Amino acid sequence: MDNLSLAELSERAGVPPRTIRFYIAQGLLPGPRRSGRSAVYGNAHLRLLDRIKGLQAKGMTLAEVAFALLPSHSHRDLPQPVAWLEYDLSDEVVVRVRSGIAPWRHKLIRNVLAEAATKLQDEQKERETK
Repeated sequence: MDNLSLAELSERAGVPPRTIRFYIAQGLLPGPRRSGRSAVYGNAHLRLLDRIKGLQAKGMTLAEVAFALLPSHSHRDLPQPVAWLEYDLSDEVVVRVRSGIAPWRHKLIRNVLAEAATKLQDEQKERETK
């Protein structure tokens, strides 16, 4: 299993060949041990593709995946970067949500925040009319 063709790697990893080539071009995945039509991939490629898929399933962007895949010695002194999305619900209320969360969770949070923003706006209008 350590001498996989691109097609075999693609099938076992569940990732299209085009995506594998893109990951190699972006530096997320090392190139094959041999190039051209006789390109050979190994177990390390398969494990790395599984890791990439797992990180993406957690909602990470490719940039975040690339950072997570860096060897630990290259960023051991740096804290993990944290990106935030900020939503102004009213003049007094601002909500920050960590970015990079799963899309389904982000959609759920946005729906809840939309409801809260509507309630806050309604309360503001009531106070202004009194």
